[in-house]
Amino acid sequence: MSRLLICSVLLFAASLSNAFAADASRDGGLKQGDPIGVFYVTKIAGAEEDGVDVEQEICYRCRYGSRPMVIVFARQTDGKLAKLVQKLDAAVAENEASHLSSFVTLLGEDAGKLKDSANELAKETAAKHIPFVVAKESETGPLNYRLSAEAPVTIVVASDSQVVSARTYATNEIDVEAIMADVKSILN
Repeated sequence: MSRLLICSVLLFAASLSNAFAADASRDGGLKQGDPIGVFYVTKIAGAEEDGVDVEQEICYRCRYGSRPMVIVFARQTDGKLAKLVQKLDAAVAENEASHLSSFVTLLGEDAGKLKDSANELAKETAAKHIPFVVAKESETGPLNYRLSAEAPVTIVVASDSQVVSARTYATNEIDVEAIMADVKSILN
């Protein structure tokens, strides 16, 4: 009897640990309809013509206001992240009239390594319309976003200052098509 209970508990725990990979709402993160909050970052690279200098502290979420936007939080920069950033950069360029905006926020413990990673990702993607930044709360990300510490990547798609979708992924499992479908939904 106790073995059955232990096995049941272990199976339940395993299913919960896998659940975070597809949807941040399951791990206490942002949910559809939640407001997106203010948070400060330091611009490291990218978006050369956005009027923000490298090393300038700014709230891009504030700057973009209620525009449709995609915020990428990354603790790792490998896997499909570069492909996603390239697709987002193209979408921002193609949807200038809709004021679509996006930025990539790097998270982690070592600010120097985060800056290096931001510069490398900017160079790898050749993104022209997306700033690469380091969050002021670089280890946790903005507390009001309730980001999972275990999620390598969290993508928040928002419009009218509210979450449309929030998804978490391992970098090699990023569903670029699903995210781009969410982006398309905020442009209509």
